[in-house]
Amino acid sequence: MFFIRKILIILISVPVLLSATEYQLSTHILDITSGEPASKVRVELYYLDKNQHWKKISEKFTKLNGRIEDLIPYEKPENRASGIYKLKFYTKDYYRLHNINSFYPFIEVSFEISKEQKHYHVPITLSPFGYSTYRGN
Repeated sequence: MFFIRKILIILISVPVLLSATEYQLSTHILDITSGEPASKVRVELYYLDKNQHWKKISEKFTKLNGRIEDLIPYEKPENRASGIYKLKFYTKDYYRLHNINSFYPFIEVSFEISKEQKHYHVPITLSPFGYSTYRGN
């Protein structure tokens, strides 16, 4: 009985533990031409190493809501490093899927992360011939 009870407690705790994950970096793309989130956009994350070379550390696609919420999990100590990072958004591929010509084949947004901040959100608003970015929350 004690063994079964222990297993049940563990199983009940798993969703709570999974939902408690915090992320140091997230992004969001809004296509301002359509007013809709830009889904299925490939986004790469790079880190500028001590030799001033970009090192690719992640690649993901935006979800249906235009978001990637889990670029850098905060729980891992190695992900709490301050430094310069870059997000590369593959916008031409996105517009090609929608049969729309665009000017930018990709967009690179560089930014600096500091140890003092726990979360960074780097969204972009996008159109075929322009974009804007800012530090979100």
